[in-house]
Order: sequence, then structure tokens, then C-alpha cells
Amino acid sequence: MTSQRHWNLGAKLALVAVPFMLLAVMTIGVTLWVSWQLEGGAAAVNEAGRMRMQAYRMSLSISTGQPQRLRLQAMEFARGLETLRVGDPERPLFVPWDDTVRARYATVQREWGEYRERWITGGASDMRSLQEETGRFVAAIDTWVQSIEAHMSRWTALLHLAQLFTMALAVVGTMVLVYVGYLFVLEPLGLLKQAIGRIQGGDFSARVNRVSSDEFGTLADGFNGMAAHVQSMYLTLEARVAEKTAELQEKRERLEALYSVTSLVAKSSQLQELTNGFVQRLRNIAHADAVALRWSDETNARYLMLASEGLPASMIEAEHCVHAGDCHCGAVDAPPGLRVIPIRTMAPARMQHCHAAGFETIVSIPIRLHDRLMGEVDLFFHALHGVSPSDRSLLEALTAHLAAAMENIRLHALERESAVAQERGFIARELHDSIAQSLAFLKIQVQLMKDALARQDPAQAQAVLQEIDTGVRESYADVRELLVHFRTRTNAEDIEPALKTTLRKFELQSHVTTHLHIEGNGMPLAPDEQVQVLHIVQEALSNVRKHAQARQVWLDVRQRPGWRFEIRDDGHGFDSASGGHDETHVGMRIMRERAERIGGELEVHSSPGRGTSVILSLPAAPVSPPRSGTAANRAAVPA
Repeated sequence: MTSQRHWNLGAKLALVAVPFMLLAVMTIGVTLWVSWQLEGGAAAVNEAGRMRMQAYRMSLSISTGQPQRLRLQAMEFARGLETLRVGDPERPLFVPWDDTVRARYATVQREWGEYRERWITGGASDMRSLQEETGRFVAAIDTWVQSIEAHMSRWTALLHLAQLFTMALAVVGTMVLVYVGYLFVLEPLGLLKQAIGRIQGGDFSARVNRVSSDEFGTLADGFNGMAAHVQSMYLTLEARVAEKTAELQEKRERLEALYSVTSLVAKSSQLQELTNGFVQRLRNIAHADAVALRWSDETNARYLMLASEGLPASMIEAEHCVHAGDCHCGAVDAPPGLRVIPIRTMAPARMQHCHAAGFETIVSIPIRLHDRLMGEVDLFFHALHGVSPSDRSLLEALTAHLAAAMENIRLHALERESAVAQERGFIARELHDSIAQSLAFLKIQVQLMKDALARQDPAQAQAVLQEIDTGVRESYADVRELLVHFRTRTNAEDIEPALKTTLRKFELQSHVTTHLHIEGNGMPLAPDEQVQVLHIVQEALSNVRKHAQARQVWLDVRQRPGWRFEIRDDGHGFDSASGGHDETHVGMRIMRERAERIGGELEVHSSPGRGTSVILSLPAAPVSPPRSGTAANRAAVPA
């Protein structure tokens, strides 16, 4: 059995074009060869014509008796005759030999021999026959030239014939190639174009007949396969659209579910609000008959029902706290991940409330956070129910959101508790460093008052009473000052308004003139840093009010390269080496503790009669993007 040979398009076109190409090459080669022969023959004719002129020159030299010149002319003539015999390819020059040309060349050689023997070497003196013999010798040369020209005329005719053949070959080859191109290329393309037009017009049954085994045949097969596929897709388009619509609807419902739970997680700040909202949404999402959310202790020994939806009241009361192993829910040896529990086909557990309530299937989803079991969500169904992979991933994702939200609520509660504890410690330190010391001083004064009254010393009692009055006033001022400190909050990124408000209140309390100077532009301070800076400034101003007896106070602020605050007064000052007054010493210690809390450094410079300068320097902070204008990110402004 012989296999059919398949020719591709390139092979077909080559098979048609190669013969024409070979003929064209052969014709061009013949044309070039004939042209070469004609060029050499033309040079030979020119050389022969030059020999005729040399013959007349030799005749002239003989008649005038110039033997030396005659000898040189004879040698040149002999060289030219030899060149014509052997040719000169450098010019090119060669004689187109044939029998006639060879015979007449031999005649020229013979005539030259006789002429040379008689007139050049023999030295004949009969000048009357010189002209006749010279004419006969030149006639022999002309006859030879005529034979060469006759031969060249035949070559010229052959050249013209080759040129005509080349023209005819070009015309015929062009026509053949055009026909072959139409047959092998244009016609299949036309059929393909017609089929494409029918497809565009909606006729998906259009096909292309395979008329060849080349590339267009393969293209026809591919087009027919594509058309069949398009036709099948068109016929099943409605079903595919319905399928895709169902998929999109499912994805939309999943997104809505995720958005609903995410919105609940973002808005809920209380545990009960979060759990109740979650079970309500989950029941609608899963189309369950009832939902229960159980939270487990650290040992996973008990499961506490935090919220439920759709369960009977008796079941809620009975399963308010379920021990592990008492029910199919909360099984200790249960595999991780979502479980589908068919109640009636499983071994009965100690608690039969689900069966009594008429439920057939329970879907249990564990609540895990960082591989730690925190509880479970149970979905109850009155009929047998299965869970698809997409529903499984959705339910597990929702419970993961719930676990993260409940953990955040717990962390926020711990954070609030820590903040309250920290604030209480702060208040305790403030009371201990200010009010407690004043009360201790008053306690001593009260004892002195008792002693003076016991001694019936009115002068001493009056002096002690004056000290008690002064102490009460100072304690009252300290209490008011602490209240101002405790109400300090942040409400803008710039600390300048807070500083201005602090100085304005100081002026109202002490009637001391204040000056504020701010230079440079730097990154704003963090809210906690601003509060501590304001407390330090207020403590420094409080010391000025109590002890400095100043008339003016200057607050100089520099923002770059790091924040620097300097509080200066023109009061009587003190010896900073000795530590100054006791109360001032306490205030300085409080300010230094605050400065250390924010990584700053506090310096105090003072001398008697020259005022006091308190300098707070903060380290340069790295460049960071501006903070958003939230309530926790505002600049400090005292209330």
C-alpha cells in the first residue's frame, strides 16, 4: 500500500518556479558568454585595423630609406600578429576562430612572411612594385578582418535570439506564476473569506472544502473546527449564560455575607451585640433552622452558649453550659474543621435535646484563632443537609472573622483596664507628690496648734493658724492645678494653640506677663508626647507662680532639628547647686520623670537674683508621614 505524498505550498510554488529560474539562468549565461565573445572579437578587429595602418607605415619607411625605424615597425607588427593568434585576456582580446578565419589568418601570415623577406630583411630596391605588394598584403588583412566580422555577426544574431528568448521566458513565467498563485493562494483565500462572511452573517454552519493538502488545507481544517466550536457554543450559549449567572449570584451572596459580617465586626463594641448579630446573620446566610454559638474555656472542657437563634427555650435552658463529650457538639476527639452530624444515624449521646426538638442534621464549625480552639458555631436543620465546598469555605471564613472580632473585644477590654490602672497610678503619684505632702504639713501644723492651745499661747496659736491657712490655700491651688492637668486632651496636630491657652490661664491666675516664641518647622509631636510636654510646662509655670515672684515669663520653642522647650522667668532665682526649696525640688523631680517617660532630657539653670530657666529637649524623630486627624492624634489643648 503506497502512501499519498502531500506537498506543502512552498514545495508547489518552488516546483513551478525552479524550471523557469533554471532556464533564465541558462539564458543569462549564454547571453554573457556571447557578449564576452563579441567583446573579444571587437578588440581583435581593432587590432587588425591597426595592423593595416602599420603596413602602410612600413611601406613609407621602406620608400624613404629609414631602416632603423622599419625594423622597429616590423617587430611591432610581428608582436601584434602573435597577439591576435594567442589572444590577450587582459583587454580582453581574442579572435573568434573558425575554419575560414584560420585559413585567412594563415594567408596573412604567409603574405607577411613574403613581405618581410623581400622588403625588410632582403632589402629590395625596386620601388615600383612596393606599392602593389603592400596593397596585396593589406587586402589579405582586410579579407581576414571581414571573416572575423562575419563570424561576429553570427554571434550577434545568437545574442539577439537569447535576449528574445529571455523576454519570452519572463512573460511566460510571469503568467504561469500568476496563474499558480491564483490557483494555490488566491482561490483558497477567497473560499475562506466567503466562509468568514457567512459566519459574520450568523450562518455558523459555513464550512470550507479541503481542496488541497498544503497549508491552506490545514487552515481549512482549523477553520472548520473553529466554526464547529463556535456553532456548539452558540447553541449552548443560553445554558452557559444561566450557569455563569448562577455562579455570579453565588459569589454576590458570598460577598454580601462577608460584607454583612465584616460590617457587624467593625460596628460592634460589646460581646453580646456581636454574638447576637452574628447568629442572626449566619442563620440567614446558611438558611438554617436554628443557630447556637458556644464559647469554650481554656481547657475546652465546657462550652457556654453565648447566643442562639431559632432554638426552643427548653433547649437553650438545658444546654446553657455543655460539658465536652455530653453531646455530639463539643466532642473532644472531633477532627478539625467543619463537621456534618446526622443526628438519627449516629450513636445516641447523653443529651437528646436536638432529637427531641426535631432536628435531623447539625453542622458544627469550630471557632479557632491561631490554632487555638475558642468555641464552635452549630447550625441546626430539620432535614438532612449537606455542605458544598464553597459553603464550607464561606462558613469557616465567617467564623474566623468572629474569632478575630471577639479577641479584639477582649484585647480592647484589657487595654481599657490597663489604661484605667495607668491613670489611677498617675493620679496617685500626682496626689502623693503634691496634695499628700501639703496634708502632711497641715497635720504637723494641727499638732502644733493643739500644743499652743494646751499651753494657752495665743501668739503661737495665731502663727500656727496663719500657717494652716496658707497651707490650705496652697492645697486648694494644687487641687485646681491637678484638675487642669487631668483634663488635658489632644485636639489638633499643632501644639501651639495648647501652649497659648496654658500661658493665658497662667496670666489670669498669677498676673504675670508671658511671651511665646516659636521657630522652625518640624514633624508634629505624638499625642502622648504633647500631653507630657504640657504637663512639664504647667509644672514649671506652677513653680514660677509659687516661688519665683517674677514679673515676666518667656516660653521659647524650637522645632528643628529636635523639639526644644525653654521656660524662662525674671524672678529672684535660687542656687541650683543646692537644690532650692523643697517643693521646687519635688516639682523638678516630677518634671524629670515626665521627660524620661517620652525619652527627653530636662535641664534647670538658676542663680540668685537672675531668674530660672527650665529646658526640655526631645530627640529628633525620624521622618514619617503625617498622621490622620483622628481623635487619638490631636495636639494638646488644655480643657
